[in-house]
Amino acid sequence: MSGISVHVPKLETELGIDVYSTHSRGIGGILRKEIESFIVEEVLVDGSKATIARPADGAISAVLDSSNSARRYLLCVLVKRDWDTIRAIRALADGLKIDSRKIKTAGIKDAKAVTAQYITIEDASPEDVQQIQIKDLDVRPIGYVHSELSSYFLFGNSFHIVISGLQHSREFLDRKIAETVEEMETIGGVPNFFGHQRFGTTRPVTHLVGKALVQGNFKDAAMLFLTKPSLYEHPQSIEVRRRLAETEDFKQASRNFPKQLHYERLMLNHLAQRRMDFAGAYKRLPFKLQELFIQAYQSFLFNKFLSGRIKLNLRLDKAQVGDYVVKVERSGLPMVQMKKRVNVADLKKTNKALREGSLRLAVPLIGLRQQPSLGVQGNIERQILSEEGISPQAFRIKEIPEISLKGGLRAVLTPLNKFSFNIEENHTKCQLFVKSSFLLHRGSYATVFLRELMKPSNLIKAGF
Repeated sequence: MSGISVHVPKLETELGIDVYSTHSRGIGGILRKEIESFIVEEVLVDGSKATIARPADGAISAVLDSSNSARRYLLCVLVKRDWDTIRAIRALADGLKIDSRKIKTAGIKDAKAVTAQYITIEDASPEDVQQIQIKDLDVRPIGYVHSELSSYFLFGNSFHIVISGLQHSREFLDRKIAETVEEMETIGGVPNFFGHQRFGTTRPVTHLVGKALVQGNFKDAAMLFLTKPSLYEHPQSIEVRRRLAETEDFKQASRNFPKQLHYERLMLNHLAQRRMDFAGAYKRLPFKLQELFIQAYQSFLFNKFLSGRIKLNLRLDKAQVGDYVVKVERSGLPMVQMKKRVNVADLKKTNKALREGSLRLAVPLIGLRQQPSLGVQGNIERQILSEEGISPQAFRIKEIPEISLKGGLRAVLTPLNKFSFNIEENHTKCQLFVKSSFLLHRGSYATVFLRELMKPSNLIKAGF
């Protein structure tokens, strides 16, 4: 395997994704030309699937063992269109007049998409939920379950994605898609980078805020979040950010920032009253968002670690001494708690298990309890940590201990399951488009697969 480092968009390198793992020429194209062309449907470990379409009456089977359940956790399907998950949950909680922490999800879904996922709502009735009317949010009660939802119950996500705006022939598209998928099958799957939406594609600032927090600099973290502009924002947003950066007048900014910058306004309202309490302003954000900044920086480091491995032509399906490996469930999901570090004595046996699929190679998510690898991979990781000026202990956030990260491991490959595609023609525009379907395990990103397929020169124009 040889990583391709040329023609990777600058925006991706800023997210730690420095390479491609496939050599095939990209097909180009555009994602999300319409919101309905990017569909995500959640799949739980028991096989239950949240669908965009409403099932016929009685077609929903029991989910997560609802037998003898106390009427405490109401399981629902949440269908959202062009909504950020955190904001959708907050809007639903406001509509129900409950704390948003009483609503649990198994995972965060794409914002610029139509998505279906399960949620549990503590101490709510189906009648309460059915009264909620919020534009582009549809909440469908199913029944009561014995425990609240968490990522533990999530198997993965089923994607139905249209790539439009293609400039190539049907023969070229058919050949290049097949070549790219074959290359990934050869290396064992899709490189398991954290995808673009983890960081904010049009305004990739979350990991930068996270780094400042890990460094203990709450003022820098707040000012990055409040003032760092993006060319792809509304001109008014760019202007108010610029003015705040110059003046640090939080009272004026709290009046000037547009309503759509909701989270920024939460922080500004606090700073307008307590000018230097940056940690307090950060705590005004929803807890999920507080966590997300730290996790985004952890994700950036993982991307750098994985990019470094690919650039050195180290295989993703074969271990070296010092690498971490994790066990794989029968379902195919990696069990990241069942881990070991490879030594000389068990190298041959480990690689046999990797070939057979009972183990998977993993790279650290650096945190308080997770040290770098050893061997060549460890050298890559320690060099990156040194350049960043970060140690595992830095992930202890003293001011907000509950968002400190213990760390862990993440598989370097994720299987591409149930992949299929059709090439169709838009007769009005005399242009071809590709309709694709595939299933990825939890925590893996469709856009990471699609970037290998499309190899876009401009991520924003390509709809990432």
